[in-house]
Amino acid sequence: MIPLRDDRKQFAIPTITWTLMALNIVIYLWDRHLHIFGPSITFADLTMRPKEVVAALRGAGDPFALVTVFTAMFMHGSLMHLAGNMIFLYVFGQGVEEAIGSARMALYYLAWGVLAAAAQIWVDPYSSVPTLGASGAIGGILGSYLLLFPTTKIEIMVPILAFLDFEVSAWILLGLWFLYQIFLPQDGVANWAHAGGFLAGMVTVLIMGGPSAILGPKQPKKSLPTANNG
Repeated sequence: MIPLRDDRKQFAIPTITWTLMALNIVIYLWDRHLHIFGPSITFADLTMRPKEVVAALRGAGDPFALVTVFTAMFMHGSLMHLAGNMIFLYVFGQGVEEAIGSARMALYYLAWGVLAAAAQIWVDPYSSVPTLGASGAIGGILGSYLLLFPTTKIEIMVPILAFLDFEVSAWILLGLWFLYQIFLPQDGVANWAHAGGFLAGMVTVLIMGGPSAILGPKQPKKSLPTANNG
């Protein structure tokens, strides 16, 4: 299922969402010297390897491995990997940014990415397989969106049904996405990073006071009735 758009009315320009999308795309092209289907060339050493991060935390490895926790979240393994992440960032990032504010969005995005990496490292601390992609940080956006806008309608497209598109509630789509990460893990995919980021996003909303505290002040105020002049 590919999300296309939600039915919310957007009142603010999502500058951070668009900036993150542009940054990911630019880094992808720069990494491959503009060959969109080519291999990673420039930033191949900036992917995260859990084993190296654990060694650095214990003081037995290269401290630079800690930096890769941040750099890896802006790298992608293929054009399809990039496109999938950018679609989800575009559809769900705008609403979350408008709800929590652009400054918080930028900070939380990085925090969700780090927590997602931590979840992947916790599950498989001895792995030397490179981990990369924005999926963990975007998972934080999805978890936040689930609590903030659970009943919002999301237009989705299903390729296996001749690209038929229809609407589903956000809680259904995002709930299925989360369950898929837990119960249908794929080889070569950091599913636990996705799930960790998702849970981090939900916890963030709860720490901020929940949907009512976040969205309440942003709801349009009803104007008082005006007296008729006789």
